[in-house]
Amino acid sequence: MSASRALNFTRYRLLLGRTMPVAIQTPEEHERMLAAAERLMDRGDALSEEEGRLLKLLAALIEDYEQKRYPLEKTPAHGMVKYLLEEKNLRPKDLWPVLGSKSRVSEILSGKRAVSKEQARKLARFFHVSAELFI
Repeated sequence: MSASRALNFTRYRLLLGRTMPVAIQTPEEHERMLAAAERLMDRGDALSEEEGRLLKLLAALIEDYEQKRYPLEKTPAHGMVKYLLEEKNLRPKDLWPVLGSKSRVSEILSGKRAVSKEQARKLARFFHVSAELFI
C-alpha cells in the first residue's frame, strides 16, 4: 500500500458496507473484526489503498477494545529488572557497575528499594529499553 495513491471513495464505501466496522462492544464483534483484519492481512502486499485504510481502521478498533477488555497490569520495577536479566542471560552482578553496589542491586531485585529516576535511566541505557519500564 502506497501513501501516495488516492483513495477511491466508491470502492472504500463498498468495503465498509461489506465489513461493517463498529466500535467493538462484544466478544462476537471482536471476533468478527479480527476475522476481517486477518482476511486483509492475508493479502499481504496486494492490498489496495482502500483495503489498507480499512485494515488500519480495524486495527484501531481492535486495539481499543483489547486495551479496555484486557488491560495489562504494570510490572513492578524489580520484576522488570529480573525479567530483563533473565532474557539477556545476565546475572545480578552484571548490574553492580550500573547501580553502584551489590547491596543496591540486591535491594532493588528483592523489592525492598524502589528504582530512582536516575537508576531507571541507567537501567534503560544498559538494557536498551525505555526508562518508563522502571518507573
